[in-house]
Amino acid sequence: MERSVVVRVVVTNPNGVHARPSHAVVSAARDFQAKVELHCDGRRADARSILAVMTLGAAQGTEIEVHASGADAEAAAERIAELLSEAEA
Repeated sequence: MERSVVVRVVVTNPNGVHARPSHAVVSAARDFQAKVELHCDGRRADARSILAVMTLGAAQGTEIEVHASGADAEAAAERIAELLSEAEA
């Protein structure tokens, strides 16, 4: 049975999820076998696509749900949530 995890996180970076944090998220997502999607205000983004992550337009204070499924889903979701919640990235 495939493991699925959802972690909610609030963006704390004053600049939101701009290019640098988006790159960090994409790089982290590629380190895991899990499929990871970010859900924000009714939109979805593949966490392995920098364009998709950036076009979410997640500003400071925005809640993002990190959905991960697969063998290392929990570790992937936690790591990506950690990156999204960092004040400066």
